[in-house]
Amino acid sequence: MKNTLKIGSAFIGVIVGAGFASGQEVLQYFTSFGVMGIVGAIIASALFAYVGMVLVWLGSRAQTTSHKGVIYNISGRYLGKVIDYILIFTLFGVGVVMIAGAGSNLNQQFGMPYVFGTTLMLLLVILTGMLKVDRIVSIIGSITPFLVLFVLIISVYSFLTLDGSFAALDSLAREQPTSLPNWFISGINYVSFNTAVGASMAIVMGGTEANRKTAAIGGLVGGLGLGVLILLSHFAIFAKIEEVGSLDMPMLGIVNNLSPLLGVVMSIVIFGMIYNTAVSMFFSFVVRFAEVGTKRYKPFLIGTMIVAYVASFAGFTHLVSYFYPLIGYLGLVLIAVLIITPFRMKKIEKESHLEMEDEQQRELG
Repeated sequence: MKNTLKIGSAFIGVIVGAGFASGQEVLQYFTSFGVMGIVGAIIASALFAYVGMVLVWLGSRAQTTSHKGVIYNISGRYLGKVIDYILIFTLFGVGVVMIAGAGSNLNQQFGMPYVFGTTLMLLLVILTGMLKVDRIVSIIGSITPFLVLFVLIISVYSFLTLDGSFAALDSLAREQPTSLPNWFISGINYVSFNTAVGASMAIVMGGTEANRKTAAIGGLVGGLGLGVLILLSHFAIFAKIEEVGSLDMPMLGIVNNLSPLLGVVMSIVIFGMIYNTAVSMFFSFVVRFAEVGTKRYKPFLIGTMIVAYVASFAGFTHLVSYFYPLIGYLGLVLIAVLIITPFRMKKIEKESHLEMEDEQQRELG
C-alpha cells in the first residue's frame, strides 16, 4: 500500500505542475466552456486513470531507466521513432513552460522581477538533477499532498462564497479565451497533452517498482486523483471566474482573496509543483541522451537548462495557450498506442507461452 500511494502521489506530482497547479491550464481547457467543461473534465478523469495505470505498469514490466526502450517495444521501429521524438519535444518544451511559470508565480504574488523566479528554478533543477532516480521520485511525491489540501480548501471556499447564478457564471466563463474548439476535443487534448508530459517519468517511476500489480494500481490511483483535482479546480475557478479570469494564475488569485497569508503559502506550493514538473521533464529529457553517472550526464544537463532558460522568456500564458494544445494533438498517437498495448501484450504473452509448450512437447517427443 505504501509503494502504491508513493507511485500514485508521484504520478500526480509529475503532471500537476504542467496540468493545473496555476489554474491557467484548467481555465483554458475546461472553464472556458462553462458548465459543459464539467463533462470534459469527467472524460479526462476516466482517460487519466487508464493511461496512468498502463504507463507505470509498462515501466515496471521493463524495469527501465528511460522511456526509449519501452516506447519502441510497444510501438514498433517506425511509429516508436515518431512517438519518441514527440516525447523528446514535449519534455523540453514543457520544461521551458515550467521555468516561465516560476517567473510568473513569484511576480504575481510578490512583485519580484520575472527573471528572479526563472533563475531560481533553473538553479534548483540543475541541483536536483544531480541526485539519484529514487530520490527524485520521493521529492516529487512529497510535495503533492500540499497541493491536494489547497485545492480542497479553494473549492470549499469558492462554493461557500458563490456569488451569482450558474447561468451568469456560465456566460462569463464562455467569454474566456481558448485555442480549443469545443469541450469534447478539449478533454481529450488535455489528457493527450498530459500523457505526453508524464509518460517518460511515469515509465521511469514504474522501473523503480518490481511488483507490476503495485505499479499498475499506483498509476490507476494517481490517474483517478488527477481527475478529482481537475474537477475541483474547475469548480473553484468557475465559481470565481469574474474575479480571477484575467490572471496568469487563477488558483493563486482565489487563495489571495481568501487570505493574503494563505496566498503566500499557496504561491510556495505552486512553485513546488512547477518545480516537480520541471525536474521530471528535464531529468527524463537528459537521461534519454545521457545515462546518469556517465561523464556526459552533467554537462548535458547544464547545457539543456541554459537553452531552456533563454527560451522561457517567451512568457507563461502565451506558451500555455499555443504550445499545450499542439502537444495534445501530437500526443494522440501515444494515447492510441497505450489503449491497445495491454491487449497486444496479452496476445503476445499468450502466443509466447504456447510456443514454449510446443517446444517442450517436441523435446519430450
